[in-house]
Parts: sequence; C-alpha cells; structure tokens
Amino acid sequence: MKNEITYTEAFEELKEIVNQMEEGAVNLDELSTYVKRASELIQICKSKLHATEQDVHKILKDLSSKTEQDSSNG
Repeated sequence: MKNEITYTEAFEELKEIVNQMEEGAVNLDELSTYVKRASELIQICKSKLHATEQDVHKILKDLSSKTEQDSSNG
C-alpha cells in the first residue's frame, strides 16, 4: 500500500522549499530538482483541495435534501 502524503505535509514541504529558495539556500544545480518537487506538491495540494470541495458540496446537497424532506413531512 502506498503511503500517501497529507495536504498539511505537502503544504509544509512546499513552504520549506519556497523559504529555501527565497533565502538563496538552493544552488543552481539543485534548482531544477526543487522546482520539480514544488510542482508535484502543488499538484497534490490542488487535488486534495478539489476532492475536499467535492465532498463538502455533496454533504451540503445531501443535508439540503434531508432538510427539504423533513420540512415536507412535517
């Protein structure tokens, strides 16, 4: 089973990469590797945010339907 990174872990790692780049701690030889990893982390975060958004919409839709059913039965 694949050990999947959480949103928080991805975001924290991304912040660390950005901090290192801003401080000039990344040399030119490492830059490509850091940019590739940052891109992967951004994609992970976007994917997790999208999935969460879909879940929330579904929950709200289900809740709305339940509320409408309850009010029509009462």
